[in-house]
Amino acid sequence: MDRTRHPALRSSLFAALTAATLAAAGLVAVAPSAHAADTDLMRNGGFESGLDGWSCTTNSGAPVSSPVHSGTAALKATPAGSDNAQCSQTVAVQPNSTYTLSSWVQGSYVYLGASGTGTTDVSTWTQSAPSWQQLTTSFKTGASTTSVTVYTHGWYGTAAYEADDVTLTGPGGAPVQIPAAPAGLAASGATSSSIGLSWSPVTGATGYTVYRDGAKVASVSGTSATVTGLAPSTSYAFQVTATNSAGESPKSATVTAATTGGTTPPPSGHALVGYLHASFANGAGYTRMADVPDDWNVIDLAFGEPTSATSGDIRFNLCSVSECPTVESLADFKAAIKAKQAAGKKVLISIGGQNGQVQLTTTAARDTFVSSVSKIIDDYGLDGLDIDFEGHSLALNTGDTDFRSPTTPVIVNLIDALKTLKAKYGSKFVLTMAPETFFVQLGYQYYGSGPWGGQDPRCGAYLPVIYALRDSLTLLHVQDYNSGSIMGLDNQYHAMGGSDFHIAMTDMLLTGFPVAGDTSKMFPALRPDQVAIGLPASTQAGNGWTGPAEVTKTLDCLTKKANCGAYRTHGTWPGLRGLMTWSINWDRFNGGEFSKNYDAYPWS
Repeated sequence: MDRTRHPALRSSLFAALTAATLAAAGLVAVAPSAHAADTDLMRNGGFESGLDGWSCTTNSGAPVSSPVHSGTAALKATPAGSDNAQCSQTVAVQPNSTYTLSSWVQGSYVYLGASGTGTTDVSTWTQSAPSWQQLTTSFKTGASTTSVTVYTHGWYGTAAYEADDVTLTGPGGAPVQIPAAPAGLAASGATSSSIGLSWSPVTGATGYTVYRDGAKVASVSGTSATVTGLAPSTSYAFQVTATNSAGESPKSATVTAATTGGTTPPPSGHALVGYLHASFANGAGYTRMADVPDDWNVIDLAFGEPTSATSGDIRFNLCSVSECPTVESLADFKAAIKAKQAAGKKVLISIGGQNGQVQLTTTAARDTFVSSVSKIIDDYGLDGLDIDFEGHSLALNTGDTDFRSPTTPVIVNLIDALKTLKAKYGSKFVLTMAPETFFVQLGYQYYGSGPWGGQDPRCGAYLPVIYALRDSLTLLHVQDYNSGSIMGLDNQYHAMGGSDFHIAMTDMLLTGFPVAGDTSKMFPALRPDQVAIGLPASTQAGNGWTGPAEVTKTLDCLTKKANCGAYRTHGTWPGLRGLMTWSINWDRFNGGEFSKNYDAYPWS
């Protein structure tokens, strides 16, 4: 739709007579050369053709049919914690020329601006526009400027904004040409879950799109990308296109590359994981190891705790007789562990918990952690280790902004310690993790203290640990309880207690997501057999208890794409590993409701 306002026509005869009179009187010495009328240079400034011509950071923008300022469409863009939802378009202009930029906007903290002007880049904004408000600014291009970038954006972490009828009036420049297809595409740096790509720059390109087996998987501004979330020992075909405001180039020549093999073979079947209060009673009472029902496939001994927060020295002791009058002897406890293992169960030591803060701030603490945990595993004949670091155990230092290459000592030392333990005990070593949503899924919006500081440094702090151990990780069971509302991949907030929350949180782990909204930093998807859903066994066990019917709906949706609610998953995963609960004791206290519901579920 052409939205340019044309000036009223003037009388050509009056203009001619006036010019002739002035010239005759000597008042006009030289007639200036005529310029073409200024026109609106924006492509699809009314968003009637969707986002054609526009590029929005982290897929933050989308066309909507309401509200609109005029026509049938407008732009709606939603900022995130580290993304201001900028939507931009590169426009051809002429050097040494004056332009007027205008847009109608609605929302809070909405910006309109132009960059690359060659002189002084400009922007204007409104703090609050509850109804449509027009923003206008102007600029002059530099002596060699042939294009500028026009943009709108909101502010980090605020609500969505709308924009419509974006215009840039002034003399038009040479039309932008669609770039050529990229050349020199090459693959390198393959891991079991990622492949690096690079290619030669293309003249006139402002961005590049990466395709895997014909499907778009990434958009980047530079000439390299790392494609993540891949399966081990699998071959993939990659192509790249170049883009600018005129459109997208043809695809490059195809390059085929394969991932390496994973170090831990995927387990088979489904599993029920439970924590056993072995070192304390809690309100649920003590349960002897021999009395743990056969329903439980993985038994996590709660908890091994440090002698001090930063010592790295982990100790585990059975509950005292004074607290747990029915506690068995140490010999009986160890014998019961062997009996469970003989029946095919895995028994692990869980480190941390609510009260066991573990901060490996030094390499000495790291080494002590390895030796003390090894002693527990050896003394009790255990199958492996569960990491249940909560509270302030993990936090990212300011400036540590890339989960793929962390620099914070408590993160780096924990990764090194777990790799050492894995190498020591070999391929049969079971490694599981039980982070809270704050440390994992919240990383979709916020990571650490953020690019400017001020955020909670614990946001997403488990992500570098999970990422570094992804090939050794047996099972991740995020605690879908004691959680605030968390944004899912649908950019909507989900609250615990119902199936939608568990579906959305699990979908993020099985799909992967951009960390802090940055598509160049994608947290890769985990295998379905590496993921279980963490739930409280009863209302007494934790906030966010979910009834059996809602748990069944969750499993139906994730494994069969049936019985789903409002949230739409990005796949179907019949190989989802299973469920985890806090705790075996609370489930027995509640009549075994949780484990009975799991046993009754028809996985196939």
